[in-house]
Amino acid sequence: MRKKKIITIIGARPQIIKSSAISRAIRTKFQDEIVELIVHTGQHYDENMSDVFFGEMQIPKPHFNLNVGSGSHGIQTAKMIEGLEGIFLSEKPDAVIVYGDTNSTIAGSLAAAKIHIPIVHIEAGLRSFNKAMPEELNRIACDHFSTLLFTPTASGLENLQREGFSTTLHTKATIDKPNVYQCGDIMYDNSMYFSEISDKQSTILTANNLEKEKYVLCTIHRDSNTDISVNLNSIFRALLHISETKNLKIVLPIHPRTNGKMEELLDNSLLQQIKLSKSILIIPPAGFLDIIALEKNSKMIITDSGGLQKESFFFKKPCVILRDQTEWIEIVENGNALLAGANYEKIISAFNELFETTNYSYPSFYGNADAASFICQKILEDL
Repeated sequence: MRKKKIITIIGARPQIIKSSAISRAIRTKFQDEIVELIVHTGQHYDENMSDVFFGEMQIPKPHFNLNVGSGSHGIQTAKMIEGLEGIFLSEKPDAVIVYGDTNSTIAGSLAAAKIHIPIVHIEAGLRSFNKAMPEELNRIACDHFSTLLFTPTASGLENLQREGFSTTLHTKATIDKPNVYQCGDIMYDNSMYFSEISDKQSTILTANNLEKEKYVLCTIHRDSNTDISVNLNSIFRALLHISETKNLKIVLPIHPRTNGKMEELLDNSLLQQIKLSKSILIIPPAGFLDIIALEKNSKMIITDSGGLQKESFFFKKPCVILRDQTEWIEIVENGNALLAGANYEKIISAFNELFETTNYSYPSFYGNADAASFICQKILEDL
């Protein structure tokens, strides 16, 4: 039997991590049936933010790297489409896998759809209901280009049904008659798989003198927070207040965007307070095993990252979300997380409320940690 050839598109750190679940399933269960080629668009490419994950997460190095670099949404996406189309025409894959909602996602799906290559969208159906977010436009468009849609949650499935997708399954899926599945979350697969490895290998807590549940993990990277002076100042003022009033360290693995914008946009007095503070620890970007260790041992998480929102739930940590909307509405509706945006008062209020809550529950919103195998099986059966 001829192996199915799939091309996986990655372009940002979270997609590298997500793709490891599929690569691992292919390597361990489907190596006789699926061959995978990996294309890195170069949307975000920093050695600490990209290369380290390939070795750490057992992912094959990319077969192609487009090296598109940074740029406006239009320029970046156009360069990707041009590069990806050439690869698709040369390699003639049976399907293209895209993840989430980045410019790499929309470029990969549009380039493939135009030349009639089936698209497999992992994390389909997620909606923030805010079309001012570029990610919202990307994820909506990608869903409507796709042949196989794999949504991690019940709410994702409901969103797709509201938009006209049928849950009737077809023997052979097509772009006009796609198959839609609720399959669980591949990041839950990864978090459970790498959790034990992290326990054995990560040394980040000892290296930074961190005690279990004596610190808060914080990440900030979205341009709506980093590139708007009032928002960035508001967030850091709130972090400084929390660290000083709760006797907790704030651990901030610094994103390259945030690092530059802190120097550029923070009020000088606030910047100096942050730099001199003994309770705010700014560290280099952390690998996935170290991030897991930081998550598992924290008291709470403050983030604008969609991935860390979910991982906070996986590891049973409350989460303050530095956004006004989230696609992971389950954890907000269940009381595990609160939306605070970049508002100083809301961040502090949300933190205090979550800090004082004790009756958390953790329903199985995100599946049984075997989503990747399910996805690979459906690729074989439906395409």
